[in-house]
Amino acid sequence: MAAAISCLIFLFVLVCLSAAVFEDQAGKFDWRQQYVGKVKFAYFDSQTQASRKLVVATEQNVIASLNSRNGDIFWRQVDKAGPEGHIDTVLVHGQDAIMVSGNGRLLRSWEITVGGLNWETVLDTGSFQCAGFVGVQDSVKYVAVLKKTAISLHYLSNGHQKWVENLPDSETVQYEVVYSGGSGLVYVLGVVPHSHLTITAYNLEDGEIMKQVSVEALWLESLKPGCAVVGDGVLVCADPASRSLYTLKLEEEHEQEMRQVLLQSLDVEVSDGFQPHVLATQPSPARHPNAEFSLQLGPDHHILLQLGDDVITPLRDFQQALLVSFATTGEKTVAVVMSPKNETAYSINLFSADSGRRLLETSTTFNLDPNGGKPERLYVHAFLKKDDSVGYRVLVQTEDHALIFVQQPGRVLWIREEALAEVVTMEMVDLPLTGTQAELEGEFGKKADGLLGMVLKRLSSQLILLQSWTAHLWKMFCDARQPRSLVKNEVTIETLARDEFNLQKMMVMVTASGKLFGIESSFGTILWKHFLQKVQPSSSFKLVVQRTTAHFPHPPQCTLIIKDKDTGLSTLHVFNPIFGKRSHITPPSLGRPILQSLLLPLMDQDYAKVLLLIDNEYKVTAFPSAKRVLQQLQEMASLVFFYLVDADQGKLSGFRLRRDLTTELIWEVVIPTEIQRIVSVKGKRANEHVHSQGRVMGDRSVLYKYLNPNLLAVVTESSDSHPERSFVGMYLIDGVTGRIIHEAVQRKARGPVYFVHSENWVVYQYWNTKSRRNEFSVLELYEGTEQYNSTAFSSLDRPLTPQVLQQSYIFPSAISQLEATITEKGITSRHLLVGLPSGAILSLPKMFLDPRRPEVPSEQSREENLIPYAPEMPIRSEWFINYNQTVTRAKGIYTAPSGLESTCLVVAYGLDIYQTRVYPSKQFDVLNDDYDYMLISSVLFGLVFTTMISKRLAQVKLLNRAWR
Repeated sequence: MAAAISCLIFLFVLVCLSAAVFEDQAGKFDWRQQYVGKVKFAYFDSQTQASRKLVVATEQNVIASLNSRNGDIFWRQVDKAGPEGHIDTVLVHGQDAIMVSGNGRLLRSWEITVGGLNWETVLDTGSFQCAGFVGVQDSVKYVAVLKKTAISLHYLSNGHQKWVENLPDSETVQYEVVYSGGSGLVYVLGVVPHSHLTITAYNLEDGEIMKQVSVEALWLESLKPGCAVVGDGVLVCADPASRSLYTLKLEEEHEQEMRQVLLQSLDVEVSDGFQPHVLATQPSPARHPNAEFSLQLGPDHHILLQLGDDVITPLRDFQQALLVSFATTGEKTVAVVMSPKNETAYSINLFSADSGRRLLETSTTFNLDPNGGKPERLYVHAFLKKDDSVGYRVLVQTEDHALIFVQQPGRVLWIREEALAEVVTMEMVDLPLTGTQAELEGEFGKKADGLLGMVLKRLSSQLILLQSWTAHLWKMFCDARQPRSLVKNEVTIETLARDEFNLQKMMVMVTASGKLFGIESSFGTILWKHFLQKVQPSSSFKLVVQRTTAHFPHPPQCTLIIKDKDTGLSTLHVFNPIFGKRSHITPPSLGRPILQSLLLPLMDQDYAKVLLLIDNEYKVTAFPSAKRVLQQLQEMASLVFFYLVDADQGKLSGFRLRRDLTTELIWEVVIPTEIQRIVSVKGKRANEHVHSQGRVMGDRSVLYKYLNPNLLAVVTESSDSHPERSFVGMYLIDGVTGRIIHEAVQRKARGPVYFVHSENWVVYQYWNTKSRRNEFSVLELYEGTEQYNSTAFSSLDRPLTPQVLQQSYIFPSAISQLEATITEKGITSRHLLVGLPSGAILSLPKMFLDPRRPEVPSEQSREENLIPYAPEMPIRSEWFINYNQTVTRAKGIYTAPSGLESTCLVVAYGLDIYQTRVYPSKQFDVLNDDYDYMLISSVLFGLVFTTMISKRLAQVKLLNRAWR
């Protein structure tokens, strides 16, 4: 009977917590943006002039097809993260895209129209070097894959292996290039650094070695990027030391020497310290490459050369050429040259590859964003027009990972900000006041000239409010008469304003490339962007909000702590998060690396919070550092504590600030690194509010929470990776005293560990190696039925150890991220947002992870609405907040409160960005969308009308009674 009651209670709770998205609500309060990442390879589908497909492969192990008309994604295939799915190379021929991934482990063929997998072949182990098409009789039939020790040939139609051969002397020779010019032979080129060059020719049919030649080349260290095969199988290499070119015919039967051509004889010079690059083009793998090639002599210096009859002839010298590329259409090959005109404008010109003559009416000029990066790569699609002239489209990749598609005559069709595929950190900032709200703030914030002036200002403010309200009503009326698809909700930097419930915010995102974005949260519009030129790639960032928009008329202020690319030291970038403009405030210069940063509640005279920076010598720098701020900091120095983590040595150290603004070590916790290592340390969020200090139990007593704002959650993993000896540790340490409040160890477990630390509880997830499953563990801390100090919490005055309750649950899926919802006052129930590898985001009620869930329900537990304990955690499809809008490779989930207590704003970012709203306790403070306004209005109108009639009848009755 008890088991049946438990099941009924469990099902009732599930039904009560169920939530779903109706069809007409999809996309109304949420949006998703999909990205592919930094592009490594790009190819145009050049089958027809009207083709719209653009095939790209990225560093995020993604191969995709983009629409060249608008930049949208036709299809996208995401491989495994890390080296296992790393894309080594991509080759495109016809409707097939050949991809080698996993360091030469997999060979795949994709159909570029729909993105379907044609075939897949598992290759032998070995370090990948290069791959190339092999053609014969004017058709491409094979693809050759070169490894460090072997070469294999595969059919292009099905991927089957035709033959595989070991490379001779692979222990000493570095094989780097494979070449085929349609002659029935496959040439493999290798080099012994500073010794000689080896040429090995294989028979196309059976893989037999037809020729093996060694040529002395004492100056040659590597074949890439200073060598290329041009013309009728001639290897051309550039040597910066001797400032010369070397040529060698590959198809000669006997041994020969490399012929030297001095660059001085061609009237060109190489920039000092620059490694020359040789760029050749081979329009068809079944034919020899073109005799024309480009030689880069400096950062902005290229020259077009031609090889004919063993003679190298200069065709055109490009003195101010930033990028050079080749494109072929029909029988015409052109050289595309991009040159800077000023800091933001660039010009593109076409030159005939066989003569170096500039083609008429092909010049294009376009402008780039001054806040973006410089062009880094150039991809060109050339085509023949009706008058037999050459037209072209250009894809420009900048150093901030942006893709810019340019069409003649200089029109930028679309821009894709692929830096957003690698968001590192973000913050949400409230939008500023509207002009009307600012007028009202000015009315109450300034002294008026007497009573008459105040009255006039009040009247003008009311007129402005009436005007804006009338315009708003008119816009609502016009939008209501149109279909929703035709209603334009354009958001610009000029129309930004805080809405009634503060649901619309500014999302400030920092990416790994060093580019900052300001994105409006309601529709995902990028309002501003700024690229930091001197940021060290893949460095850590920390973004803090020092001043919000609440302090009108002072502008909001954010500070980003970055690492300089040249010096390696930390620097501060101070900017306005609403407009993206750099602040006029000069940040302090930091001469040493920063170990820790603290945002103190102390404010300067302009309401900017003080940012405290601790360097590697434990010295403190305050920003802003006005005299008044330093005086206040000295007064409250005894209340400032901070901690430092040294994961390599297993140390967790606590410091305090002295009155002279020096630091003092007050405690240290050492975790032996030979046993376990520190994985992560996390405190509580500074903007978190706790509404209730205790829980009312079934007997009407109160169980008070242990609300320590200084509590640190430290996660450790065992150094021994053996399944029987591995473990995961959770330490709860007071950040002021260094006291270990609680220690929990999960035996036979390993990471990755994802955890959330909030209020009086910690939830963490790990992998159970014994049971081979994912598990959740929850810790809750309580003071007991009596509260030690109900007014203020002090870590220095806590004689009693808190009561710790713990429980574990089985979770039927792996997870990729974990975060908790947050609201403005903390009244709403808490939910855990669980990111799954499938891209779904699960909103899991915290009540399911309650350590007080009883195994056998009692009258008191039912009084508390405690769910009976069940070891397995359910996953209901209604709990997925992003329905079919999956977030691929979620790296983080950010939550922020809104003006409505029932609503929490959620942003999930990874390869995609998804923004939505969640309602953990449903929308108890908002009327439903299907609320019957007509009925309530009719009832109210009827009541008012009835009241008026009744009043009139009562007056008539009283008058008649008075006349009697």
